[in-house]
Amino acid sequence: MRKVGIIMGSDSDLPIVAKATDVLKSLEIPFEVHVYSAHRTPEEARDFALQARENGFGVIIAAAGMAAHLAGALAANTILPVIGIPCKGGALDGLDALLSTVQMPSGIPVATVALNGGANAALLAAQMLALEDEALAEKLLSRRAAEKAAVLEKDAGIMERL
Repeated sequence: MRKVGIIMGSDSDLPIVAKATDVLKSLEIPFEVHVYSAHRTPEEARDFALQARENGFGVIIAAAGMAAHLAGALAANTILPVIGIPCKGGALDGLDALLSTVQMPSGIPVATVALNGGANAALLAAQMLALEDEALAEKLLSRRAAEKAAVLEKDAGIMERL
């Protein structure tokens, strides 16, 4: 199975990234996490993206706040899918990160999840990898079934109380 690369622009993004790693662990998807900045360590970020495919990665997740150019900088240097997690913070409370992540020029796509959406980024990465991995697809189907059962159980509980 190909790995998921998770790059965060700062170690302050770790609580959001932890949501992604928890999901990946639960699905038994191998991953690596690194701190590379699009602005402070551009060469390292570029080298990671350029070598990601040959190093066994299938998807890259990029978590960054404020100017949030990390996902775009990575996407510019790989043909692997890149999923951006805009992180809350700064003067605009994440709006700047969201717009920087989602507003990519034609030809350099970045899939973008919600502000602080670490869990959904990991699930989207898993769905991409599951296109070629039937065992992973089955794990995702089981997860969805468990989530459905949990909601229906809550529904039944509400009906009993009312």
